[in-house]
Amino acid sequence: MKALGVFSMASLVLMACGGPSGTSTNLASNQTLKFPILDDIHTLDPGTIDAETDSEISQNLFTGLLKFDNDLKVVPDIAKELPTISSDGKSYTFKLRQDATFSNGDKVTSKDVLYSWNRAAALQQSSYDTTTFQTIVGFDRVSNNKVGGAALEALLEKKDPAVTMEGLTAPDDYTVKAQLTAPGTWWPSALSVVGAAGMLVDQNVVKTDFDNWWSKPETAVGTGPYKLTARTAKASMDFQAVDNWWGSPKPTIKQVHVDVISDSATAVTKYEQGGYDLFGFGGYSSGASLADVKRIQATANEKSQLHIQPRARTMWVTFNLVADSVRPAKGPFTLADGQPAHDLRLAFALAVDKKKLVDIVCQNIICSTMTGGIIAKSMPGYLGDNADPLAKFDPAKAKQLLQSADPTGAKTKGLTYWYDPEQPIYRDSAPILQDQWQTNLGVHVDLQKQSHSAFIKSRLSGSYVITRDGWLIDYPHPQDYYDGLYGKNAGCPDANCTSGYDNKAFDELAAKANALPLDQALPEYKKMGQMLIDDVAYIPLVNFQGVYLIKPYVKGAGANPSFEYFWNQYQILQH
Repeated sequence: MKALGVFSMASLVLMACGGPSGTSTNLASNQTLKFPILDDIHTLDPGTIDAETDSEISQNLFTGLLKFDNDLKVVPDIAKELPTISSDGKSYTFKLRQDATFSNGDKVTSKDVLYSWNRAAALQQSSYDTTTFQTIVGFDRVSNNKVGGAALEALLEKKDPAVTMEGLTAPDDYTVKAQLTAPGTWWPSALSVVGAAGMLVDQNVVKTDFDNWWSKPETAVGTGPYKLTARTAKASMDFQAVDNWWGSPKPTIKQVHVDVISDSATAVTKYEQGGYDLFGFGGYSSGASLADVKRIQATANEKSQLHIQPRARTMWVTFNLVADSVRPAKGPFTLADGQPAHDLRLAFALAVDKKKLVDIVCQNIICSTMTGGIIAKSMPGYLGDNADPLAKFDPAKAKQLLQSADPTGAKTKGLTYWYDPEQPIYRDSAPILQDQWQTNLGVHVDLQKQSHSAFIKSRLSGSYVITRDGWLIDYPHPQDYYDGLYGKNAGCPDANCTSGYDNKAFDELAAKANALPLDQALPEYKKMGQMLIDDVAYIPLVNFQGVYLIKPYVKGAGANPSFEYFWNQYQILQH
């Protein structure tokens, strides 16, 4: 992933790798960090997180056995060392540190690992849960759990087999063993995903309010270097460094204040006026408008504060391909409808001039055309530049396909495209898509925007027929894309999946590829990428570049292609 350096421009400053090299002797007396996010979080609970903003905040409160360093290498965290792996690749043994504690002082032991992982697997509320734990023996049974809240907590308390994976055991207080159903070279990376299902929670506080414990400072307890001290929904959050935190590096930043500001221009203005130290953080690296980026780039005393980071993130249009009791939004694009639906999807794909969209929305500065399949450029499994025929623009063929598949126009009448407007690329691309479908197909599609947190929840529940979609890679492995978004192994079609894609051959290839070393698996994964193309499961749009504003006195702030650096790596210098 460190090789991901595409789309950079000489006039823009690339994000530096790594955090601070050591404690500065020029520290400001006030170590309070302030930055905005463009919509409120949905949750900080690692067992239910499924949005970038939530995980970027949560990663500073919760940690796990393993983590990524800034160069996206898996390293030990609460584990003393990397796990010991059996010769058949199916058994992992972790030895835990004995000095790790939760922010309330509770010691971390193996029982906390078992509780946290079984709870996340039983909750089944995010794709992270399934990706992380689907390979542990017993997950299939636990994934059938239908209870939540106090009822689920009661089952977890008594270690009921219905909600405990038998492949997950604790031989002693500081040893955890995981038995996998098949070798998975990707699994340590899945456990390391920041702020997600592999992170540990404290049963002592979770059981006091099973669903909402994370939202209150007195019970938002984790093993990370920071803790929540105040939260006003849709307005602000405050965090404080944990005294005598067990990990490293020790936090220099003592307080973090986060405002929720829905308008990106207002947030950028306040940054420029000195009200914030950062902009683009907290999962909003796509939050700056192109106009603001170009203006700052041309402003002598500000351009050095502008950092453009290539991201392993893509955006596309998704169709609801299944209509059932879980995904109720039936439309004209479902797989069950056969060739007419396939041709309709292809018509909608070929009717969009993707280069025009990129020119208008980001002028190839903050994004570029997505032409190599679902997987981001330079990631393992990328199909290659211009290898995706769905990225082509062919209005004549699009019109011909539409006339054949929907000669009366009845099937495509009354369609609505849903999107969340907080990030300019999402907002600005919506009317362009509407115009392209109207101009090149003669099909009117209404636009409907929804707040980010509500949009994510509704999209995952299958409430939309056609919608904005996208993916920021969690770890550099094709399994992260395919199982998390389209595979039966992720529980598709159900509320964990974006589209409800259901293809037996795809699932069989996934099972084969996931058990192979990555170099042997890549040809199989590329076949899966081709299946998504053949089925027209999406309309490719853009690859992202992250836009960050960092005051010159903030040392160590930054991001890699996957996530933002942890707050305990930042320092505020005298200014």
